[in-house]
Amino acid sequence: MLPAPRADLVPNTFDYEMQPLVKATGFREYDARWLFGPEINLLGVQALGLGLGTYIQELGQKRIVVGHDFRAYSLSIKQALTIGLVAAGCEVLDIGLSVSPMAYFAQFDLDAPCVAMVTASHNENGWTGVKMGAQKPLTFGPDEMGRLKEIVLKGEWVQRPGGSVEHVPGVAERYIADAASRANLTRPLKVIAACGNGTAGAFAPEALRRMGVATVIEMDCDLDFTFPKYNPNPEDSVMLHAMADAVRKYGADVALGFDGDGDRCGVVDDEGEEIFADKIGLMLARDLSALHKDATFIVDVKSTGLFATDEVLKANGAKTVYWKTGHSYIKRKTAELGALAGFEKSGHFFFNPPIGRGYDDGLVAAAAILSMLDRNPGKKLSDLKKALPVAYTSLTMSPHCADEEKYGVVDDVVREYTDFANAGGTILGRKITDLVTVNGVRVALEDGSWVLVRASSNKPELVVVVESTQSDDDMRRLFREEVKPRLAKRSQVGAYNQEI
Repeated sequence: MLPAPRADLVPNTFDYEMQPLVKATGFREYDARWLFGPEINLLGVQALGLGLGTYIQELGQKRIVVGHDFRAYSLSIKQALTIGLVAAGCEVLDIGLSVSPMAYFAQFDLDAPCVAMVTASHNENGWTGVKMGAQKPLTFGPDEMGRLKEIVLKGEWVQRPGGSVEHVPGVAERYIADAASRANLTRPLKVIAACGNGTAGAFAPEALRRMGVATVIEMDCDLDFTFPKYNPNPEDSVMLHAMADAVRKYGADVALGFDGDGDRCGVVDDEGEEIFADKIGLMLARDLSALHKDATFIVDVKSTGLFATDEVLKANGAKTVYWKTGHSYIKRKTAELGALAGFEKSGHFFFNPPIGRGYDDGLVAAAAILSMLDRNPGKKLSDLKKALPVAYTSLTMSPHCADEEKYGVVDDVVREYTDFANAGGTILGRKITDLVTVNGVRVALEDGSWVLVRASSNKPELVVVVESTQSDDDMRRLFREEVKPRLAKRSQVGAYNQEI
């Protein structure tokens, strides 16, 4: 029997080769992320597989899809995970190299209730992780992750006979065909497919061609797990700037950027301007609410406040619910409320039938965006953007804060803003009208502007977003004169990954 994991093992030692290493901090709110080597070893991944297999058996399941992204170490991690799942008596369906939505698709395609996708998503090389679910199309939330963490760290897994592994061919082709069926374009479009040398490069260009895109220009679509130019993260300014340059160079109608595991989609318009995913979500909500009256949309707390005030949505009878940031939270809320779609500022889009199956898929999002353009043949994407009410929204900025400290820091910030609001405090001369505290704190001001501070769910960071209804300069002041100095008072808060 594999011993219970330890957290104090050091690479290049005898014990490291003989015992599982699993750091508790790797169990996040809705998936798992570790630095491979110093925070988890292969025996630790095997222990994770044993724990996951034991947990899904507790749930009355045993059939599980597994896949892995394109990193130097992901295949070995998936194999270690599979050993643990088999030891727990699970029927493992290995679909090979894949993006996360392909693994979610395979749950439907292969009639498998459970999924374990080995991916670090857009995290830098060195990171690994697993996205898991046991009820399609949902993925684990805090309750499920808490139980899994308990089983793994205490070594409370149960080995069972009857485990098996089947390598299933053909899933990639069926996934591409299914994603492509979500659009049937008649308008000739020139589209940049930007993949940052991540896994999506193997699938996205072909899917876009099958959707009817007249010209697909591949940008960094060759797989290269060293990520030679930048991380495949369409929320990162480096990738967005490269997409903008490509649009201007080729005169493209749009650039679509896919993250490392293909479940997110970033957008740059025909003028080479990035459109954050929440604004794209608002454009899609306008378009779709005209076709589906009285639709409900779910958006995360990082998203623009325009959803709550937009006159087009009101005229179409649409309702918007703000909810916790995180793909698992938005996915679950979208399913719970039977919403037509859910949008997350990081680029996760969730579409329920008839548009999608409820899970986040960068290609299904691309199909929805291209179909919107197809339904507006006389308008460019920049025209649709300019038709939105004006709001100036920042990049997502993330100052370093240790995993062990970030939630305590955010709790303290929530208390501070609550006391400040109750005392009648103002921000840049504006009254505070509302505090949304379902996920950190979103401080709404009387003119519709707002600031947000929350803890990252998958990295040792905080997350900061600000939005102004007044001007770009005012948006920058909200960060530089309000949020940044407030956080700077706390020694646990370090350097930002990017700043406005």
